[in-house]
Amino acid sequence: MSAKPSNSLSTASELIDSSSSKAIPWAGYYELTKPRLSLLSVITALVGYLAALPSRDLASLSHFLLGTALCAAGAAALNQWLEREQDSIMERTQDRPIPSGQITPQAALIFGLSLSALGTAQLYWGANPLAGFLGAATIITYVLIYTPLKRVTRWATEFGALPGAIPPLIGWAAAEGSISSLGWILFAILTLWQIPHFMAIAWLYRDDYEKGGFPMLSVVDKSGDRVARWALINTLALIPISLLPVALGHCHWIYGSVALVFGLWFLQRSVAFTRKENRETTAKSLFVNSIIYLPAVLFSLVIDRWILG
Repeated sequence: MSAKPSNSLSTASELIDSSSSKAIPWAGYYELTKPRLSLLSVITALVGYLAALPSRDLASLSHFLLGTALCAAGAAALNQWLEREQDSIMERTQDRPIPSGQITPQAALIFGLSLSALGTAQLYWGANPLAGFLGAATIITYVLIYTPLKRVTRWATEFGALPGAIPPLIGWAAAEGSISSLGWILFAILTLWQIPHFMAIAWLYRDDYEKGGFPMLSVVDKSGDRVARWALINTLALIPISLLPVALGHCHWIYGSVALVFGLWFLQRSVAFTRKENRETTAKSLFVNSIIYLPAVLFSLVIDRWILG
C-alpha cells in the first residue's frame, strides 16, 4: 500500500526537477550582457546627448537610450561567445554564463546577434541614421576587431579603447544629427581614460590573461615598468585634452575646476604606479581613481553646460 504513494511522490519530484531544469536561465542571459560595462556605455552616451544641448523630447531620449543599451548588451554577449574557450580557462571568467554551462554557445550567439540588430534598428529609426551607424560601428569594432586582436597583439587594448569611446558620439548624433567639436573631445577623453584604467586591470590580472593566451602588455612586460609608463603617458595626455572644452569656450569654471583637480589626482595615482614598490597596491589605487574620475568629469561637464550654457 505504501509503494504507490512513494512512487507518485517520486514522479512528482522528477517532474518538478525537470521543469526547473528547462526554465529559462534569465540570470545567465542578464550576465551575458555585462550589465556594468553596458551601463557605463549608456551613461557615457547619455552625457554626449545631454551635453549637446538641443531641444529634445522624451520619445527621442527613450529610443536613444534603449537602442544604446541593446547595442552594448549585444556586443558584450557576442564578445563572450567568441571568447568562451579563453573564459573557461581563466579563473576570473570561469563563472560566466557560457563556460559555466548556464547558456549554450548557440543560444548566446543568437541572443547577441538579436540584441545587436534590435539596438542598431532602434537607433537608426528611433533616433537618426547617424546614431544607428555609430551603434553598428561600436558593435563591429568591439566584436570583429578588438576581440580577435586580444589573442594576437598587445595593442588590442588601444584598439579596444575606440569602440569604448564611441557611445558619447552616439548620444551627440542622436541629439543633433551631427557631431560637433565637443563631441569629438568627449571621444578623445574616453579613449585616453581607458588606457590607464585598463593598464591597472591588466596588471592585477596578468596571470589570468597569460593563462588565457592573451598577449597583453602586462603579460609581455614582466616587470610592469612599460605598463606603468604607458598608463602615465596617457594620463598626461588626458589632462590637456580634458581642458580643451574650457579653452574652446564650450564650458566654464565649473567643469574646468573639476577636470583640473581630478586630472591632477589621476596623475598622482599614475605616477605612484610607475614605482616598483607596492605596484599591486598602486594598481588597485589607480583603478579605483579611474572609476571616480570619469563620472566626476563627465557629469561636471553636463552641469556646466546646463547651468552656464
